[in-house]
Amino acid sequence: MTADANPLLTASELPPFSRLQAEQVLPAVDTLITRSRAVIEAIAADTGPATWETVVAPLEQSGDELEQAFTPVSHLASVRDRPEWRDVYRDVVQKLTDFETEAAQHPGLYARYQSLRSGPAWDSLSPAQKTVVEHALRDGKLAGINLPAEQQGRFRTLMSELATLSNQFSEHLLDATQGWSLLVEDQGRLEGLPDTALDTLAANAEAAGKQGWLINLEFPSYLPIITYANDRELRQTVHEAFNTRASDQGPNAGQWDNSDLMVEILHRRHEAANLLGFDNFAEEALTTRMASSVSEVREFLLHLADRALPQARTELEELRLFALEELGLDELQPWDLAWASERLKQQRYAISEEQLKPYFPVDRVLSGMFELVRRLYGIDIVEEQDFDTYHPDVRLFALQEQGVTVARFFLDPYARQGKRGGAWMADCRSRRRTDIGLQLPVAFLNCNFTAPVGGRPGLLTHDEVTTLFHEFGHGLHHMLTEVDEGSVSGIKGVSWDAVELPSQFMENFCWEPEALAFISGHVDTGEPLPENLLERMLKARNFQSAMQMVRQLEFSLFDLELHVNWTPDADVAFVRRTLQDVRDRVCVVPVAPWQRFENSFGHVFAGGYAAGYYSYKWAEVLSADAFSRFEEEGLFAPAPAQEFRQTVLAQGGSAPAEELYKAFRGRAPEIDALLRHSGIMVPSA
Repeated sequence: MTADANPLLTASELPPFSRLQAEQVLPAVDTLITRSRAVIEAIAADTGPATWETVVAPLEQSGDELEQAFTPVSHLASVRDRPEWRDVYRDVVQKLTDFETEAAQHPGLYARYQSLRSGPAWDSLSPAQKTVVEHALRDGKLAGINLPAEQQGRFRTLMSELATLSNQFSEHLLDATQGWSLLVEDQGRLEGLPDTALDTLAANAEAAGKQGWLINLEFPSYLPIITYANDRELRQTVHEAFNTRASDQGPNAGQWDNSDLMVEILHRRHEAANLLGFDNFAEEALTTRMASSVSEVREFLLHLADRALPQARTELEELRLFALEELGLDELQPWDLAWASERLKQQRYAISEEQLKPYFPVDRVLSGMFELVRRLYGIDIVEEQDFDTYHPDVRLFALQEQGVTVARFFLDPYARQGKRGGAWMADCRSRRRTDIGLQLPVAFLNCNFTAPVGGRPGLLTHDEVTTLFHEFGHGLHHMLTEVDEGSVSGIKGVSWDAVELPSQFMENFCWEPEALAFISGHVDTGEPLPENLLERMLKARNFQSAMQMVRQLEFSLFDLELHVNWTPDADVAFVRRTLQDVRDRVCVVPVAPWQRFENSFGHVFAGGYAAGYYSYKWAEVLSADAFSRFEEEGLFAPAPAQEFRQTVLAQGGSAPAEELYKAFRGRAPEIDALLRHSGIMVPSA
C-alpha cells in the first residue's frame, strides 16, 4: 500500500471511518513516528536562535499528524471491539508510548526548549505559547531527562510495560462484562421491572437468537434488575456477577482476572516515581495538578467525610428500618440496597426514574441541551446528515456562531455489544492554527443509554440526562477553546483535578426548573415535566446524598492511600487491606466478602485517574461554587455565562486552573455550595 493510499497519512476534517482498515494502522504510525523523529533530530541539530517557529511549531505539526492517525483507532477500539482492532490498538499504544518517552528524554530537544525559555525570543511568546514550553520542560523532568542513561532506559521500559498492563486490564474488564449473561424464561422472575426494562431484556434475547429475557452486565440491563426486581435471589445473582467481574470470585472466577495486573501496575508506577526522586506515585502525580500535596488531598477528602458521615449513617438507618418494617427484610444485604432505596424513595416522594423517563426522550433532551448552550453562549448546534460513520446510531453535530461552524462532535449514545461501558468524551481533532488556516476542534461523545426498542424513541432516566450533560460539558471545554496551540487547547494541558469543572458545572442545569421547562417533553405529547412531578423530583434530589458522597470518598481515598503507601513487596492482599481500611473509615453500607470492586476500577488501573480519583470531588467544589454565581445573578444572566466561557472554557490548558477559576469567581473556591447542593447540613457558626 502506498502512503497516498493510506487514509491515516492524509489530514482530514473528520476521520474517514469507512476507509479505515486495521492493516493500515501500524504502517501509518511507523511512518509518522519516523517523520517525527526526523523533525526532532533537525530541531536538536539547529544551532540558530531558538524561537517558536524553529523549536515548537514543527513539533506541534508532527504531533497533530500522529494524533489524527491515532484518535480514530483509539475510538474504534472503545466502541467497536474486534480482534483485529484490539490487536493493532495494543501495538500502536506500545509504539506511541515508547516514542513519547523517547522524545521527552531527548537531550538535544530538551536543550532547545531550555534555550527558548532563557533566550531573547521568550518575551515575544504569547501566554499560551509560554505554557507549552513550560509544560515541555516539566514533562521532560517527569520523563527522566535528568537521570543517568541506565535509569532512563529503565524508565522507558516501565512506561512501555505500564501501557501494556493497563490495556490488558481494560480488555479483561470488557471481556468479563460481556462474558456473563442469564436467560430468564419465566417472566414471573422479573416481577417489578418496568415495561421499558422488559423490552430491553427481550431485545437482548432476540439479538442472541433466544426466546425469553436476557440479562447481561451492561448498565441498561444490570441497573433495572438491581433496582426493581422483586426476586431477591435474582438480584443477588446479578449483583454477584457484576461485582466480581475480572476477579478470583464469582461465576467466572479466575477468568479475565485482573488481580495480578493491579499489582504489576502499582509496582511499576511506584518504581518509576522512585526513579524520579518521589517517595510514591501520588507525589509525582500531584506535580501537575491544582492540589499541592498528598496531605492537602487527604485532608480535603476526610473533611468532606466528617461532614457527610453522620448524615450517611442516619440515611442508612432509615433504610434499614424501612426494609424491616415495610419490606420484611431482617438484614439488609448489598443486593437489597438499590431495590429497598427505590421503594423508600417512592414511598417518601411518590416518584421514580420510570415515571420521569417518558419526559426525557433523547431528541427532546438533546434539543433542550442545545437550547441551553444557545442561551448561555450564543452558540447554535445543528445536526449534519452527510458524514462518514462507523455505526448507524452515530450522529454528527456542528457548533455554529453567527452561522459559522466553530466545532463538531460525534454522538454515540447507546449501549451495544463490543462497546466499552460507561460514558466518556474524547478528542478527535484539536483546535490549532496551521500554515493553511485554523483546524477546528472535533469531539467524540459516548454514552451507554438504552437503545430504542419496538420503534419507540430512546428514553432517558434523569440520571442519564445528567450523564449526557456531564459529558457534553467536557465537550464544550474541548470545542469552545480559543487557544491556537494544540497542546494546550481544549482539555489538553488542563490540571486533572480541574478537568471535571466544566462537566460537573453542566449537571447543575438539569435540576433547574427554568431549564427543565425546555429540556423535558413527554414522548407522546411534548408537554414539559408537570409541576407536581417536577416538585417531587426536586424534593428527592438529595435522597441518600450523604451515602452517595461517602461512596465517592471511599473510591477517592482508596486510590490515594493505595498509591501513597505502596511498597516494593506489596501484593494483592495489600490492595484489599487498603480498601478495607478505607471502608472501615468511611463506608456505611454492607459489602459482601466476595465483592471485588477493585478489579474493575478502570478509572485508576486503565484510565487517567491514578492517584487522581479525588478530582471528581475536588472539581465538584469548583463547579458548585461556580454555579452559585449563576444562582446569585440569574440562570441565563449574560455576565456570568460569558465570563465562564472566556475565563474557563476558552482558555483550555493555557494558564493554571486556579488562576482561571479566580478570574471567573473573583476569589478562591469555597466548599459550602457543594454541601448545600448535596443536601449536607452545614453546621452553623
